[in-house]
Amino acid sequence: MKKNAPKKHADKDSPPTIKLAEPITVDRRSRVDRKDEGKALRLAVPLASHAQWHAPAHRRDPIDLLIESGVGRVPELLPIRYGRMMQSPFTFYRGAAAIMVADLAGLPSTGIRVQACGDCHLLNFGSFATPERRQIIAINDFDETLPAPWEWDIKRLAASFVVAARSNGFTTEEAREAAQTCARSYRERMREFAKMGVLDVWYYSIEMEDLLETIEDETAKARVKKRFVKARDRDVLDEDFPELVTFEGGKHRIRDNPPLIYHFQGEEEAVVEVRVRDAFERYRATLAEDRRLLLDRYEYKDIAMKVVGVGSVGTRCSIMLLMGGADDPLFLQVKEARASVLEPYAGQSAYSNHGQRVVMGQRLMLSASDIFLGWTEGGLGSHYYIRQMRDMKLKPMVELFSPSVMNQYAELCGWALASAHARSGDAAKIAGYLGKKEDFDEALADFSESYADQNELDYKALVKAVREGRLEVYLER
Repeated sequence: MKKNAPKKHADKDSPPTIKLAEPITVDRRSRVDRKDEGKALRLAVPLASHAQWHAPAHRRDPIDLLIESGVGRVPELLPIRYGRMMQSPFTFYRGAAAIMVADLAGLPSTGIRVQACGDCHLLNFGSFATPERRQIIAINDFDETLPAPWEWDIKRLAASFVVAARSNGFTTEEAREAAQTCARSYRERMREFAKMGVLDVWYYSIEMEDLLETIEDETAKARVKKRFVKARDRDVLDEDFPELVTFEGGKHRIRDNPPLIYHFQGEEEAVVEVRVRDAFERYRATLAEDRRLLLDRYEYKDIAMKVVGVGSVGTRCSIMLLMGGADDPLFLQVKEARASVLEPYAGQSAYSNHGQRVVMGQRLMLSASDIFLGWTEGGLGSHYYIRQMRDMKLKPMVELFSPSVMNQYAELCGWALASAHARSGDAAKIAGYLGKKEDFDEALADFSESYADQNELDYKALVKAVREGRLEVYLER
């Protein structure tokens, strides 16, 4: 099926002229003064105003926005992206960050900016290892990160719980409760962070082992414990290496599994190899000296394209194999970093390299990050960031959640998001605005239900576009 170019739209529908993103300002006034200022903002932006969602008459066609977000991606991979989004309204939501931020940009905002995730849905949280090998729970996807209004993250996160709950067949009341729990957790945790010292907030982390025993559902607790132990004890040499690598012609080579893992062929492969080695040296230069020494103990062996996620499909993502000896592999994930979907509405990144934007955003939002996290630029001007692959990572199996487990997870995600925002933003001011009562929680639950309805309409528009031949899809088995 042939893909059509995105339709041109009237000037009134165009996003505002892109300017440099406003830096996050530091207010050194007393905690009380900042909290009072946040409280005063309720007069200009009432808490109840966050319940609003009605599609405006001039709303952009979501399929136009989806097609535009694919410009510059690998054309051959776009059918995989659309195919994954077409699986359900929930998978559509995961790939529709560009659509939702266009909607969020027109909604009420306090003007308080934080380092925002930009694609803050419930599957972009999980556990991973710190350099000290502790397992913490936090946001784990920063491809769209940029200074932006804090409201955009919590609204996308809360609405994702309604979308996921509906996908699991929960009742209307159960879906709403998950969104409200998420908002309440964010509000209450932000009040706690507002009372803490600056360094206490900066070093704060949510420990996976501390949380395991708090899971109320015994079946879910047993499942998570089993997965946690497996992730902690995973052996790269015994498990990942045989799965991903072959030994051909006296050389280690990443195993092809098209169309999801593949090498470039012929002359193109030789050209890519030269570019990769140049880009790898630029990446190495972004690491601290001790990390460079560590990296130098490994020798580059191979790289292959790898299709990942939903929203990332079509970007140039790869896995890289390095060896520290015959039985000492290191896998690095190389991800293309494009302009954030927030930029048309929040301003351009201050960083000329979007890989650096991602890395710096992650460092601002997390108390710990991967020791090999760095950035580079490809031979054709593409930007990338690099990190370890599968470093004790554990993602939630949301499709297996019961309503009670979904609620506990909603509380955890709200907590983790509040922690990330408190590191870069003004926790006292946000906490003062949110207050002690549940007005904001109720408003976010209303918004989440309304926006989940909108997401279903947009999903139907995708299905229609595929049926009419406007988009080509590849459905994986």
